[in-house]
Amino acid sequence: MTDLRSDTVTRPSAGMLEAMFSARVGDDVFRDDPSVNALEEKAALLFGKEAALFCPSGTMTNQVAVNVHTRPGDEIICHQYAHIYYYEGGAVMRNSGASVCLLGGPRGLITAAEVESHINPDDIHRPVTSLVEVENSMNKGGGALYRYEDLEGISAVCRKHGLKFHLDGARIFNALAETGEEPAKYAQLFDSVSVCLSKGLGAPVGSLLLGDQSFITRGRRVRKAFGGAMRQAGYLAAAAIYALDNNVARLKTDNDRARYLGNVLQDLPFVESVAPVETNIVIFSLRNEVGSGQFLARLREHDIHALPIDSRTVRFVTHLDFTEDMLLRVESVLKSLVF
Repeated sequence: MTDLRSDTVTRPSAGMLEAMFSARVGDDVFRDDPSVNALEEKAALLFGKEAALFCPSGTMTNQVAVNVHTRPGDEIICHQYAHIYYYEGGAVMRNSGASVCLLGGPRGLITAAEVESHINPDDIHRPVTSLVEVENSMNKGGGALYRYEDLEGISAVCRKHGLKFHLDGARIFNALAETGEEPAKYAQLFDSVSVCLSKGLGAPVGSLLLGDQSFITRGRRVRKAFGGAMRQAGYLAAAAIYALDNNVARLKTDNDRARYLGNVLQDLPFVESVAPVETNIVIFSLRNEVGSGQFLARLREHDIHALPIDSRTVRFVTHLDFTEDMLLRVESVLKSLVF
C-alpha cells in the first residue's frame, strides 16, 4: 500500500519503538514523568521558550493557546482556511467563546497590512481583537510557506497594538527545512507556538505548546479542563524525543519528493494545474472531464491512496513512510493512466 492521504499515517520505526519500550515513566499529572519532563525541557530549549506543554493533539495545543490568549467575546484574526477555524470542529467558539475575523489571501497566507486593517477600534459595538494566528506551513494552501520577513511584519503589528501572536506550526519543521531559520530565532516572533510530533516527525501521538512560563502554567490548567492531562505519557514522550533527535533533518527529503511529484503531475494530460510545491504537500486540479472520485478510484486499483479536496482537486502528502521506490511507482502509475 502506498498512502499519500496525509503525513499522519506514519508508524513508529524500530528505533522509535525501542525508545518507547525502554522509557522511564511516572504520573505526568503529578509532574513526575521523567520522559515527559525531558521532552518539554528539550523542546523549550530548541525553540528558545521558557516552557513547553505536551498534549495529545495539535488541535488541543491550538485550542489551549486560544483559550489562554482570549476572553469570551474576543476576536481572533486568521485566514479563512486556518486549521484552528476550518478543521477543528468549531472549537474556537465552543471552548473559548471567541469569534473570528477571517481574512482571504492567496494560498492561505495573510499579510501585516491586512492584519492591521482588520483590528477592531475601541468600540462597544465591536468585539475586542486580542489574537492573531498564522499556520506554517499552510495545509489548505498546499503547504505554502511564510517568509521570515513577512512574519516579522505581522509580529510587529501585534506588538504595536498589544495583540498576542500564535503560530500553528503543525508542519513547522517542514517549513524550516526550506527556509533555513533556526527554531529559536523563528519562535521569538510569537507569544505561543504549537508543534505537531505525529506528522512528518513520525511519532504516534502528540503535540507541544510552547511559550513563557506564565502562559504554560495557565495552559496546563486549561489542558486539564479540556481532558488532556495524561498519566504515564512518557511512553509517548519517548517517541517524540526520538523523533526530534532522528527525524527532523530528513524532512527535506519529503519536501523534495513532493516537488518531484508536482513536476510529474504538471506534464499529465488530465491535470489542469498544480499549486506551487514548497514543502511536503501537493495540491492539484483535474480537467473537467476527470473528477477526483474517478481519479482516486483508478489509483486505488494500484493500492495508491490519496484524499480529495473537492470534486476536481486532490491532495498528495509525502512523509516518513513514503519511500523512493514508492515515489517511482506512483510516477509510473500516473503516467500510465488514461481517461
